[in-house]
Amino acid sequence: LREMDRQLLRAYVAHLATVGRTDGPRPAGYARVSIVRKLTALRTFYNFLVQEGWFKSTPVPSARSFPVKVERPLPTFLVEGEAKRLLAATDEDETPEGLRARAIMELLYASGVRLAELHGMNLGDVHHGRREILVRGKGDKERWVLYGEEAAEALDQYLSDGRPQLAGGSETDAPLFVNRYGKRLSRRSIQKVVSDYAARAGLKEGIHPHTLRHSFASHMLEGDADLRVIQELLGHSSVSTTQIYTHITKQEARRAYMDFHPLATSAGDTPAADDKSADA
Repeated sequence: LREMDRQLLRAYVAHLATVGRTDGPRPAGYARVSIVRKLTALRTFYNFLVQEGWFKSTPVPSARSFPVKVERPLPTFLVEGEAKRLLAATDEDETPEGLRARAIMELLYASGVRLAELHGMNLGDVHHGRREILVRGKGDKERWVLYGEEAAEALDQYLSDGRPQLAGGSETDAPLFVNRYGKRLSRRSIQKVVSDYAARAGLKEGIHPHTLRHSFASHMLEGDADLRVIQELLGHSSVSTTQIYTHITKQEARRAYMDFHPLATSAGDTPAADDKSADA
């Protein structure tokens, strides 16, 4: 306890950033907010020891005075070919559940909405003529998102041939995506839809609704869309949040260069396409 100092604290933070959580699609290491929470708990413990007379002052500074700088992991996304394979995996399934799955994944990829936003969609939120949907994002902020022709076809087919068989109500405030009992489809069920069809398409593990959101943003950026436009479509309050996708495209550009340019590497060199430090 008495050996605690800033050097030891920095080592502890580095440990948390690289070990910690290893289950699920998220990378190893605790998120920044979790690290700050642990430092706060540690500071509270030392404050207690100060009150008990063990220390004259706490050796653990506040999180604000001890900034935690943890590299933010890049979002996972699908390349265009993988996204098409995922969407095509639903083409042969004409059951109500299959039509619903196709509409869900087409909308996720076409609009870039969050899982919670898709989950909360109601029938009255869809403007078919303009191909727009009113969504409620973080902080109950409303915005309109767009969707394309293929998503429109999938949604129309679900509404005409799929949803009626699932016994959903037709009121404007009725949920857009329903289960077989006519109730709003749960977030967990939406996640399972995406992961199940990703497996059918032979894609890597860990594909979830947010993967399609990340893919939407990355492909928009690759198509030279303005960053501010992408920010608006994603519902980000700050463009700095959207800028994470510029790092993704840089990483992909480097990978393509190292893989295909004849002079990218010297004889005997190993391409460092996945070296994140090259983007610094």
